[in-house]
Amino acid sequence: MPAFRETAHLFEARENPPAHYLVAHSDGGARGNPGPAGYGVVIKDQSGRTVAALSQYLGHQTNNFAEYQGLIAALEYAMAHGPKALRLISDSELLVRQIKGIYKVKNATLKDLHARAKDLIAQLEWFSIGHALREHNQEADRLANQAMDKGTGRK
Repeated sequence: MPAFRETAHLFEARENPPAHYLVAHSDGGARGNPGPAGYGVVIKDQSGRTVAALSQYLGHQTNNFAEYQGLIAALEYAMAHGPKALRLISDSELLVRQIKGIYKVKNATLKDLHARAKDLIAQLEWFSIGHALREHNQEADRLANQAMDKGTGRK
């Protein structure tokens, strides 16, 4: 039954968004894990219009590090550009469950990133996070791969 409770919670959050909010599709990856890493984030307004595309090469890191960096980039964008309301969609089940408090964060590096993300979330007026299968996160995946390609000199 835990999956049902989690799903019910997600629907509750979706039913109560404010009038204006951002939707961020975020993805992070590392080739080799650890290896060359990067993230990609596509941010849209509530009507579906793309307002930003963010990506960055992160050097030699883990996949989970890159996933957290994508989340943090989306949160920082929402804080800087408003509205301070964000729905984040990620294909990282680990990230989503750690942010929701379902899974504990054990890795020391991820603990720092988790704390940073939670601090930013606390500053927002509204926040929702959900998991999507990889095929529903293709734009963000493409941006993450472009960042890794650019960082490693691949075309």
